[in-house]
Amino acid sequence: MPLQTSAESPVPVRTVLRLVGEWVGRLGRVWVEGQIAELSQRGSTAYLTLRDPAAAVSVRVVCPRPVLSATDPPPTEGSRVVVWARPDFNTTRGAFSLVASEIRAVGLGDLLARLERLRRSLADEGLFSVERKRRLPFLPGTIGLVCGRDSAAQRDVQQNAARRWPAVRFRVEEVAVQGPHAAGEVTSAMQRLDADPAVDVIIITRGGGSVEDLLPFSDEGLIRAVAACRTPVVSAIGHEQDSPLLDLVADMRASTPTDAARRTVPDVTEQFAALSQLRARARRAVAGRLDRESAWLAGLRSRPALAAPLTELDRQQERVTALAERARRCLAGDLKHADDDLAHIRARLFALSPAATLRRGYAIVQRADGQVVRSGADVSQGEQLAVRFADDILPVLAQRRENTAHRA
Repeated sequence: MPLQTSAESPVPVRTVLRLVGEWVGRLGRVWVEGQIAELSQRGSTAYLTLRDPAAAVSVRVVCPRPVLSATDPPPTEGSRVVVWARPDFNTTRGAFSLVASEIRAVGLGDLLARLERLRRSLADEGLFSVERKRRLPFLPGTIGLVCGRDSAAQRDVQQNAARRWPAVRFRVEEVAVQGPHAAGEVTSAMQRLDADPAVDVIIITRGGGSVEDLLPFSDEGLIRAVAACRTPVVSAIGHEQDSPLLDLVADMRASTPTDAARRTVPDVTEQFAALSQLRARARRAVAGRLDRESAWLAGLRSRPALAAPLTELDRQQERVTALAERARRCLAGDLKHADDDLAHIRARLFALSPAATLRRGYAIVQRADGQVVRSGADVSQGEQLAVRFADDILPVLAQRRENTAHRA
């Protein structure tokens, strides 16, 4: 029954709040759906602000911490949940709130829970490990591009890549990037590009969207196909805040399609500048080396042996000439001494020679066999003898012997 009040007979505030609290308490427990805008925990109690996604209204939810922890995964700010709660009106503060006894993830929350379980399972298999990720080629010859049909993401990648390196080439696979068939088409397109030996890197890209729009890029089949891909894969899905599972398994994650072009293709202007710097550095290094070697060579040339090499040759020639002259004098002296010695020996030989004695008037008596007769007693009468003079020989015949000793 409504209260009977008037300006002359008003009711106190406490009465109104008490009546409101009694009326709210008669509502009983209800299931309430909303999105968690704020979440905080103090002691054993958790406080949530549940916002209506379609209207700018919110309600405060209070629950014990075990109720919040029992949700798998635990809800965070931005999660959509369904709360089994009892309406409560605090008459002391005049504040309305819900006292939750159960929280469930529904809609997007349930979807995120499934994605979280899939992420954990794939992470346990090692598909997201850093060790298996490959480096992108410095300058890919051909880039495989998986994108939506006539999409802005495709134009962003191609235009920015061509701006950075005009000679870059693309092989584009246009597929559905949203809907039930998107995951299969993206997987098939990526496998075709991986089988092409001319493709050096693959970019999978699309623009931003809701979590539901980006679900194909968290498909388990696509994730496993990317992990098995032999060609490096770049994920450029949505914007910076979007993070499908493809970002975790790809060899490189780009925050936007433009960022994918920047990470995949080098900037020709930067490369020319780097080449100019390296060329100047090499030129300075070579010039410095040449200067050092020139100084070393100049030092060698300034030494006397190299400054006037003919002087040393002349000195050595004079030395050789002096040694040759000395050898000539020594040899001439030795020859002269030998000649003098030979002359002395010849003189002695001539002096001691029997021929010299014969020239002085002496003669040598020999028998027919050449034996010298030393005494007349050794000669028999009628023996044929030869008297040798200095220049000739006279044959004689012994007749008789005289005793010269008797004459003396």
